Amino acid sequence: MSEVKKIATRESYGNALVELGKKYDDVVVLDADLAAATKTGTFKKAFPERHIDCGIAECNMIGVAAGIATTGKVPFASSFAMFAAGRAFEQIRNSVGYPKLNVKIGATHASISVGEDGATHQCNEDIALMRTIPGMVVLNPADDIEAKAAVQAAYEHAGPVYLRFGRAAVPVINDNPDYKFELGKAVTLKEGTDVTIIASGLPVSESLAAAEKLAADGISAAVINMHTIKPLDEAAVIEAAEKTGKIVTVEEHSVIGGLGSAVCDVVAQKAPAKVLKIGVNDVYGESGPAAELIKKYGLDAESIYAQVKEFVK
Repeated sequence: MSEVKKIATRESYGNALVELGKKYDDVVVLDADLAAATKTGTFKKAFPERHIDCGIAECNMIGVAAGIATTGKVPFASSFAMFAAGRAFEQIRNSVGYPKLNVKIGATHASISVGEDGATHQCNEDIALMRTIPGMVVLNPADDIEAKAAVQAAYEHAGPVYLRFGRAAVPVINDNPDYKFELGKAVTLKEGTDVTIIASGLPVSESLAAAEKLAADGISAAVINMHTIKPLDEAAVIEAAEKTGKIVTVEEHSVIGGLGSAVCDVVAQKAPAKVLKIGVNDVYGESGPAAELIKKYGLDAESIYAQVKEFVK
């Protein structure tokens, strides 16, 4: 059996920016002294005249990006999720969101899979923060193929977009000819009748593996990849609620304000069903190897399998 290909979505981000730069002269990339880590250095090497290093000044970087957007160019402002969504929240809200400027925010190194960098860098709150900004599109791609498609879709969308990428390498799961990325449109990866697992980002591949283990126990689990957190594919959530009556959300993010909360909003209003939220349970992360942290916080395939099995029982 061939080994599964793994690529970090931050790598995909850097490569996708280069492809955008080749096609569109209006693409400008900004970073905050993190070009090597966010992989925007790939774009810098290809298009040095369209790359701006703003230094360790994320708030200022967002202001610069907003100004560039008013000239008709399309800026991609890049930093770690903790600094992009956290430190620069006020600038994103007031300088980008309020005037509805065409700024794209590339946030890498999100959540606990950052690993040894520890709690200060493991942003488990960014999706919640970005969801609250009116008009902000929030994307959380699951693999290399989806990340590249998300960057292209962000460019084509007129308005602010928040793109979430990870540090750790993740399996490529969307390498099939039928795959299609569409903003606000979930992707059903596996059909099922007993329970629906709705995941985004890193846990999507783990959820697929968990579903296979559940099948061996006679539990039919559907798996939905919700790459767009906002606008959420409400139709997919309603269909899942009506079909299986049980939904499990899985996210590498706090269970407060992220994918699970977005799904629960829909379920509560339009399609009553039982929901289990799997994610970071109102705690800070900690320093350690990414794989060990993913397991400790219950986001690996074995942990998801056990939690879903108990929920269905």
